Amino acid sequence: MPEPVLPGEEKTVVDEILNQYKENKNPLIKVLQDINRRFNYLPPPILTYISFKLFIPLAHILRVATFYAFFSLKPRGRHMLSVCIGTACYVRGGERILQKLEDELGIKPSQTTEDKKFSLEMVRCIGCCALSPVIKVDQRVYSRVKHNTVMDILMKY
Repeated sequence: MPEPVLPGEEKTVVDEILNQYKENKNPLIKVLQDINRRFNYLPPPILTYISFKLFIPLAHILRVATFYAFFSLKPRGRHMLSVCIGTACYVRGGERILQKLEDELGIKPSQTTEDKKFSLEMVRCIGCCALSPVIKVDQRVYSRVKHNTVMDILMKY
């Protein structure tokens, strides 16, 4: 099988990542983490390239990539919006916040805006029930969010 072709910049990035782990006996998860972090998802052509370079069947790579929740096979936005709809957040307006974000951004949970700025997800609990309702933008938690002010938070990004 001939070596899969990647565009120049992608190939350079992937080769640098692979070289970081060339002494590692089982580099797959670390390689996938770095690829996911760099591209905000795991592009299929890159997975094929990794399969070729690491001598790992593509089916195995896909099993690993779909097993762990932190990997994505679909492009994600630069910022991940997590809306809590756990019990405390739900009864205090979490669903209204989610609806407002869906309406304003034009996306549903598990989708990404066309400009790749935001991805939206629902979560069952962020662990800040006393501060509900909460949303998380990347790793920053916003508490006591109101549906009519949630867009003010996004304006910071």
